[in-house]
Amino acid sequence: MLELYNFAQSTCSLKVRLALHEKGIDWVDRVLVSKNQDHLSDWYLKLNPNGVVPTLIHNGTPVIESSVIVQYLDEIFPPVSLTPPTPLARAEMRAFLAFVDAVPTPAVRYPSFQYGGLIRKFLAMTDAEFAESVALRPLKGEFYKRMGRTGFPREDIDRALADIVKTAGRMDLLLEKNGGPFLMGEQLTLADVAVAPLIDRMEDLGFAYLWESRYPRVATWLADLQARPAYGQAYYPGSRLSDQFPDLGLGCGTDARERQPELAAAAE
Repeated sequence: MLELYNFAQSTCSLKVRLALHEKGIDWVDRVLVSKNQDHLSDWYLKLNPNGVVPTLIHNGTPVIESSVIVQYLDEIFPPVSLTPPTPLARAEMRAFLAFVDAVPTPAVRYPSFQYGGLIRKFLAMTDAEFAESVALRPLKGEFYKRMGRTGFPREDIDRALADIVKTAGRMDLLLEKNGGPFLMGEQLTLADVAVAPLIDRMEDLGFAYLWESRYPRVATWLADLQARPAYGQAYYPGSRLSDQFPDLGLGCGTDARERQPELAAAAE
């Protein structure tokens, strides 16, 4: 039996949901509520001491960290493989997975909170309530301290956006080298699954202009993925921030447009 404890809108949760649907695996969706801090409750911390989502439960045993989870799923459910067949291709895919964890995954958090409505619950807190909330977080306390209750400094946002441009550039190189339509070539792999929710999030927030003109292959790649049935299953209503906060619209990224050349230069 497979159970996935996750948030509807979490990019890491979406990564795992996308892998599950692409592989056609039966599983139970255990949706947690972020604003209720379900992921910081005592019972959940016993499953995942990092206090983050997602957590996969396989026959009663937890598996944590989204990149670990998708590789685990691909090992134990082999009929639909999301891993390349040759050692060199597998090495290239795993190197990209490491890049995704190191660069775009943390980068996307900054505009998600700054522009995506996630900061709202903190705006209403007192300083003492905010400090208490931060203290409860085993992994991301420093991130929340940097954000405060009013948002990140501009240099943090610009650094994050430059990392997204860098990511699009890395993806473009893979698409060119391997011939597409997917990052590793003709086969959909964990490389696509890992980065797709991050690029989708940036598109949802209005930042697609960061890659559309400079790296049009990335725009085509995303549109092709979004058209797949499994993608639609993973992205049920409420999975995008624009679903949860419709008043945001899709123009959140417009204040950074004038700095686009600077962001591209910073990504070099």
